[in-house]
Amino acid sequence: MCGIAGLCNWKGDIQKNINQMNERMFHRGPDAGGSFIEKDGSIALGHRRLSIVDLSPNGAQPMESHSGRFVIAFNGEIYNHRELREKLIKEGKAKKFRGTSDTEVLLELFENYGVKAGIQLCKGMFAIALYDRQEKTLSLLRDRVGEKPLYYGWVNHSFVFASDIGCLATLDHFDNEINKGVLPIYFIHGYIPAPYSVYENIFKLEPGTILTLKAPYKEFSIETYWSMREVARQGENNPFMGSEEEATKHLEYLLKEAIKGQMVADVPVGAFLSSGIDSTTIVALMQSLSSNQVRSFTIGVEDPKYNEAEVAAQIAKHLGTKHTELYITEQDALEVIPNLSYIFGEPFADSSQIPTFLVSKMTKEHVTVSLSGDAGDELFCGYTSYNSIDRIWGKMKSIPYPVRKLASSLILNAPIKKSKVVNVKAGLLGAKGPAELYEISNEEEPVAKEICLDKNMLPFKYTQYQEGYLKETRHNIMLMDLLMYHPDDILVKVDRAGMAVSLESRIPMLDKDVVEFAWTLPIEYKYQDGVTKKVLRNILYKYVPKEIMDLPKRGFGIPIAKWLRGPELRGWAESLIDRKTLEQQGILDPDVVWNIWNDYINNGQWRIQIWYILMFQEWICQSRFK
Repeated sequence: MCGIAGLCNWKGDIQKNINQMNERMFHRGPDAGGSFIEKDGSIALGHRRLSIVDLSPNGAQPMESHSGRFVIAFNGEIYNHRELREKLIKEGKAKKFRGTSDTEVLLELFENYGVKAGIQLCKGMFAIALYDRQEKTLSLLRDRVGEKPLYYGWVNHSFVFASDIGCLATLDHFDNEINKGVLPIYFIHGYIPAPYSVYENIFKLEPGTILTLKAPYKEFSIETYWSMREVARQGENNPFMGSEEEATKHLEYLLKEAIKGQMVADVPVGAFLSSGIDSTTIVALMQSLSSNQVRSFTIGVEDPKYNEAEVAAQIAKHLGTKHTELYITEQDALEVIPNLSYIFGEPFADSSQIPTFLVSKMTKEHVTVSLSGDAGDELFCGYTSYNSIDRIWGKMKSIPYPVRKLASSLILNAPIKKSKVVNVKAGLLGAKGPAELYEISNEEEPVAKEICLDKNMLPFKYTQYQEGYLKETRHNIMLMDLLMYHPDDILVKVDRAGMAVSLESRIPMLDKDVVEFAWTLPIEYKYQDGVTKKVLRNILYKYVPKEIMDLPKRGFGIPIAKWLRGPELRGWAESLIDRKTLEQQGILDPDVVWNIWNDYINNGQWRIQIWYILMFQEWICQSRFK
């Protein structure tokens, strides 16, 4: 796990600026750093290293290929690099290697098979910058599902890129304006979806794509080498034909294979453990594969509504892991909050970012790599919203759309006072199909669209989703989340929180083979008679008693709505939304912001947009836009 950065045709001191970028992402790789600058000054690559595989100088980056043609800066892990190394040697394409790093294997793959064919052979998580000195071409590659970040764009009329968007803001002459068209999306969802970023002319490279930029580095093209959309459709069109028992057995095999590969490291490895199905399944399988005690880590809070630590401790005891837990307080949150805008680099407001950072910090004291159970909900129909949308659409679809749309409009525009519930239901009634129904359900707070003074909103993945792309309603909603919510919220949170303390997080359920198999499973193998994640539960109950696992899921969060009423956090919050400050910034509507805040303080009306506003203001007050 590392950080990468680069400049093309930089107008100024290129060494100074690549050093600035490297320094900004020191936390992503505190073990070593380096840079490469082409002789003519056209290309610079920067790298910070967190040593995981091949701790020797033979793994240092940027790294040149044996022939000298390619130079690479690589962030991530290639889990099947040993098999690929053997393949290269067996085929006579590589005679020997300097060290044992996956970076060196990548270079040989690209040299012998080409960029697209080479990366398609890899299983892993990665963001890669590859410079072809012969063709004067820069290629940027991002992993299939978006585990590793990669920002790119234009600063001072030069092409730039980095793992951390904060690196770009350190560049001399950085003056990119705030991308106001993406802010309404942020205030609905709490994060900024790819390909957008908070800055104009700065973008996120989409998962599963390759960006190619040729000299003189003024124009680029992007192609897809792997598509979640296509995998989902192919899986639905070619479903698994075996029994549920056979599906469970094969999924367990695939997960074990993924976990075997992801437990390989030259540093200590552990795992996050909550009381949920997903993380418990991963830890159970890890322990079944290991002759030693697996290290497991849990965060807890005193509020029983949010606390998973007690059940997690029972699970750890049953599995026999070496378990560590930490209970966090309002004071712990208070100490973390001022650092969040630096950690995430742009506005990001999933409040579980706080416990994720704290559990990462605790975990880093014991191990350098930690496996997590993320993606189980999205791949195996775990969220209640998926089945809610299916149920609501089942009731609505028999009513002709024009009739529903008219009824929706009449109710919403009726000059009478209506409850929030009535307004929400009326909005849902006007949906064309389940995809739009899901989109509207995510916008149940109409006030979210009123927060920004500029209300022009860019199109994004939910609004652009093709209605009925998949035949099964719940599969469509799961796919929508795997295209936006999961890579742009969940994976951002896990990566940035872990990297802030130099902890590498790995996610076995996002293994290519696991993902592709999951999409072939019929919905009844995932959801059946009110039971979510059916096949995962089948696996888990072989290792952990059902009665331990069948307690209500609490979610991984903190009582932020309660804590914000405390004197310290309330004072911090009100200083950020000071009316004079908002008026000077000219981005948010002060009246709307204070109406939301007063409704919370005086009437107890909590809206998640409160946290979204505070995280935006924390970011903007610590950025150059003061």
